[in-house]
Amino acid sequence: MEKQQTKLALTKTEDLLAKTLYKAYSTNKSLDIADWTNKVTDEEGAYHVQSQLMELKNEAVGGYKVSLTSEETQKMFDSHSPLYGAQVESRFLRSPATFSLNKMLEPLVEVELVFRVEKELTNADSLEELMQKTSVAGALEVPDCRFKDWFPSLEKNLVVSDAAVGGLVVVGDLFPTTVVFENVKSVANVHCTLRFESETLKKGHSSEVLGNPLNSLQWLVTKLQQHGKKLSVGQYVSTGTFILPPKLKEGTWVTRFDNGLGEVKLTVTK
Repeated sequence: MEKQQTKLALTKTEDLLAKTLYKAYSTNKSLDIADWTNKVTDEEGAYHVQSQLMELKNEAVGGYKVSLTSEETQKMFDSHSPLYGAQVESRFLRSPATFSLNKMLEPLVEVELVFRVEKELTNADSLEELMQKTSVAGALEVPDCRFKDWFPSLEKNLVVSDAAVGGLVVVGDLFPTTVVFENVKSVANVHCTLRFESETLKKGHSSEVLGNPLNSLQWLVTKLQQHGKKLSVGQYVSTGTFILPPKLKEGTWVTRFDNGLGEVKLTVTK
């Protein structure tokens, strides 16, 4: 798995925020948004904070999540583009998974497609080539944040700084992408149903993710290249939610996908 790049030259504020976020992550104690509002004034500075935070975590990067992949979520966070967050290897779980709610702060639950890198990806790859170089699975992604009362009021640069409010990703059965989908267009035609216990909460469609989740993967490959990074074989990319996320709570969550992708299950304990 890919290790983080060498340290960047952070400002004192960026360095302090990275250390503060790491402490919150390690102790599972929330921070007050007001203490950090308008302290990181540009997106590149926020990505510097994120890189330093990941170095402090001192764990291999298992992959990335892409956020703000719909017009609705971009408006909520006053953004005109997606953003990404690196995720440590131990926070990618295979379905069926069990996780304790007391290990998180203010988690939500999202339904996504995850791609795993099977061959090296480049920013010159077409969407068809990305399909040929990946495997795909349905997933439940659980965003979490080190700031109190974060959703949906947290400023975008703090979202980026906090590794795109990464929590965990539960990955379903993996299949070669070209086996599941006959062409690029079909990746935009995946339906899901999210259930909590016996109740159907949400239904969603993959076209909510930048029109097609492959667009999200392609965006990430290009953005990482701009930052001097790249995806490694074996890493995962959680491409963006089909639905507006509800709050995670104790109980059993199941999402079912069509196109032969099956179901993903997460049991949340106290």
